[in-house]
Amino acid sequence: MWIADAVNVTVLCEPWRLHPLAWIHRIEARSIVTELERAGHAARLVRFRASRIASLPPGSLLLRVSDPVMLQATHALTLAARPYSGPAAAVLECSYDKHEAFRVAMAHGIACPATALAAQAGAIPFPLVLKPRRGSDSIGVKVLRSAPIPNRLLTDEHIAQEYVRGTELTIGVIRGQAGRPLRILLPEGTPYSFIRKYLFPPAREALRDDLLAARVRDTALRIARFFGINWAARIDFIYDARHDRLCFLECDAAPLVGPASAFAASLAAAGITRAEQLRLLIDDSNCTNP
Repeated sequence: MWIADAVNVTVLCEPWRLHPLAWIHRIEARSIVTELERAGHAARLVRFRASRIASLPPGSLLLRVSDPVMLQATHALTLAARPYSGPAAAVLECSYDKHEAFRVAMAHGIACPATALAAQAGAIPFPLVLKPRRGSDSIGVKVLRSAPIPNRLLTDEHIAQEYVRGTELTIGVIRGQAGRPLRILLPEGTPYSFIRKYLFPPAREALRDDLLAARVRDTALRIARFFGINWAARIDFIYDARHDRLCFLECDAAPLVGPASAFAASLAAAGITRAEQLRLLIDDSNCTNP
């Protein structure tokens, strides 16, 4: 681990609340503090409170909170003109709104599953995927095998999406650099649900197909550019080998970045060491709201 240019780092963590995302992100925040301390930095955990932005300690500020809290934190820090390492508020807004994210991706020529607001999904055949328009970590995602979509979900807060069968792929991107795509070892057609991600995580491996890996990497960097990714992101795809179709699924502009994350594994598979990853994550020369 690197120890040159030691810095004071405040890791902004999730306030305590009874929600699985809070537990996951608090655990990750603590693990990153431990890593930074082992690398010779002075690191501390501070709980996010929008009303206490002005009292945050000086030095580097690394945001490690879940997406819903990250939305609040980025807006509060932007309003206060406080520099931080994390996604810009506008970038996070766009990627968090799945309907908007797919609209932007398709406008730039990226292949995507057919997507519509749930109330306007008549042209999408069953089976289809139904998911919250704003959400993370596959919470609330359902595969509907047959009609109809339940009336309670026919709102602008849910989207319906073409059900694409294929190989789940993910890749980490940070400050214009991309990792190597990882293949999530799930049987085709098996939803990558919240429970599978965190309670029974499938194995993953670096994608062995060099041509497909280069294609995923190039597409991910294009997506990062037109989404304006200014920090770190994890970009997910599904590859339908029968039709040689690489479909964009999600750009997570506030991914888990801890040592056990898919983000970290993707970068490591491309030769970006963990020490370099940490340096890039807290790089003050490229902070948001400089």
